[in-house]
Amino acid sequence: MPTRGSELPPHVPADCPWSIVLGVDPGTSVLGYGALVQRAGGPRLLAAGTIRAPRSRDVAERLGAIRSLADELLRRLRPAVVVVEKAFSARNVQSAFRIGEGRGVVLAAAACSGARVAQYAPAAAKKALVGNGQADKAQVAAMVAAELGVPDELLGLDATDALALALAHVYKERFRATLDRAR
Repeated sequence: MPTRGSELPPHVPADCPWSIVLGVDPGTSVLGYGALVQRAGGPRLLAAGTIRAPRSRDVAERLGAIRSLADELLRRLRPAVVVVEKAFSARNVQSAFRIGEGRGVVLAAAACSGARVAQYAPAAAKKALVGNGQADKAQVAAMVAAELGVPDELLGLDATDALALALAHVYKERFRATLDRAR
């Protein structure tokens, strides 16, 4: 069941028969996440939402809060793979630094959890999902909602960006498996 705000999803049982892919859209104030269950009939939404750190705190304290919440999210969801947005250049250098700091926290948390880590450029995820690497957030959100059969107003833009990363990974792995079978 999707979650909104800074609520964390319920625990996934240790005997869950399906692989879980967790997409993360990193930041230092808001971190979007979206988890998919890989089932035979295709990916299904497990949880999506945002983790928020108080803007009133300095960057180090916000990053510490994000790390603690990310660790708890990883404990609850037990993902096999964590997909993180790859670093990209931005017009605002300060924003690029902040996103990089958030990425570092997520990468460290994912590695410590034992999950495999995959990284995709935002344009690659958009292209895999929408067919256009320059798609805007509204187009990505609409496609994620359609793909997962969820009303798009149920998910926020940070969560849909994270789900787009997870879906891009699922599609890439499916394509790779198809190629392997064809060989």
